[in-house]
Amino acid sequence: MQHPSDYEIRYYGHPDLRKKAKLVGKLTPEILEICEKMLEKMLSLSHCIGFAGPQLGVNLRIFVIREEKFLPDGGYYFAEPEVIINPVFSQPSQELETMTEGCMSLPGIHVEVTRPKSMQVCYLNLKGEAVEEKVEDFRARMFMHENDHLNGVLHIDRMDPKKRKEIEPLLREMKKRYNRPLV
Repeated sequence: MQHPSDYEIRYYGHPDLRKKAKLVGKLTPEILEICEKMLEKMLSLSHCIGFAGPQLGVNLRIFVIREEKFLPDGGYYFAEPEVIINPVFSQPSQELETMTEGCMSLPGIHVEVTRPKSMQVCYLNLKGEAVEEKVEDFRARMFMHENDHLNGVLHIDRMDPKKRKEIEPLLREMKKRYNRPLV
């Protein structure tokens, strides 16, 4: 079992971001500790609403999220953080929605991504209970974005190819800036 020592964010260009994550077997104390560390990392960053294992060097099918809930006055709060283990998606809606997405592994890169508006998902929660849920709207987008990370896919892989070409110089710069070898 791989157990990272740092839980540092992997940035664009890091090979961990392109690995397909492995299924979690039993919820052992070690797995629960990994989940706790992932939650801690997410909660330590005020602007972070989710992390997938590969973004933190954890090659397991785990992601953590905290959904933003909006108030009538324009304010918002965060819902209770959640741990999603071994998600399996099905029944994507025919209705699609395009929204701007950002990613902690690609700071400052916000791109338009089209995704199904809703989808069924089955997963294990932190108690090891199987959960089946229809996720919709922004919650569905969060689940699909984080699940992409578990498959080695980044949000920039889902953007319009012409627009992707436009940001290539930024991506090359990011690769250099964040992935320098240690001296």
